[in-house]
Amino acid sequence: MSTPRTKTGFVNIDGAQIYYETAGEGIPFVMIHAGVADSRQWNNEFAFFARNHQVLRYDMRGYGKSEPVDGEFSHMSDLVSLLNSLELQGPLVMMGCSMGGGLAMDFALTHPSRMKALIMVGSGPSGLKLDMPVPAKFAEAEKAFEAGDLDLTAEIETQIWFDGTDRKPEQVNQAMRKLAYEMDRNALSYEARQLGKRLPNTDTPGFDRLKDLSIPVLVIVGTHDTPYILAAADYMINKIPSARKVRIEDAAHLPNMDQPQEFQTIVNAFLESLSS
Repeated sequence: MSTPRTKTGFVNIDGAQIYYETAGEGIPFVMIHAGVADSRQWNNEFAFFARNHQVLRYDMRGYGKSEPVDGEFSHMSDLVSLLNSLELQGPLVMMGCSMGGGLAMDFALTHPSRMKALIMVGSGPSGLKLDMPVPAKFAEAEKAFEAGDLDLTAEIETQIWFDGTDRKPEQVNQAMRKLAYEMDRNALSYEARQLGKRLPNTDTPGFDRLKDLSIPVLVIVGTHDTPYILAAADYMINKIPSARKVRIEDAAHLPNMDQPQEFQTIVNAFLESLSS
């Protein structure tokens, strides 16, 4: 099957140029990257799901090709402006990883009529606090960032998020690891500029409103993700009646990059269940 043509562009939102890509036709399928990545996280999924859906991926402000600018902003208002500009009203499927998942859930709770289904990847609801052990490498990464060593910061964060617990750098897919490092290193260079003031997505965080989610929710976690993320997945399963969870072995915080084919099979089955 031929790959649908990709349309790329920038949308000006409050002075920021937000980069996006769309392809395909059908039910809109929006993919939101993690806070240590950019839209390239979805390279495999974008091409795969464009065959049956109208896919959209974009770089959040301060990531990828969407450079940060001065002034207050929220990722939620950027997302709403982008969807409105591209005339994607829905009902749509939204898939977010990590911070992108929190944003997707906040959007689903704020705009329920525009949503068909939600996919949470290595993620949790906004505002959720859990008493879980924090990997020692978090402090190492913070120290490296404060010292201005962005290369070292990116390497430590790649160990935390891509390699994950109980895996060494040489045990993972090297091409995907390199991309994960590059995406994070780029985001860190923007963060170091200290431009823009990020506001919360909503006044009411998602963790306390999960019973309001009536759409189908798929929760995907990698076995080697952090204790917090694994616990957040269980929290969502316990609080959202429509949610179901799938664990991907030999994967960490970006499981779609670890095991692309398995990930696509899981998501595809979920999408097919929506139309059955």
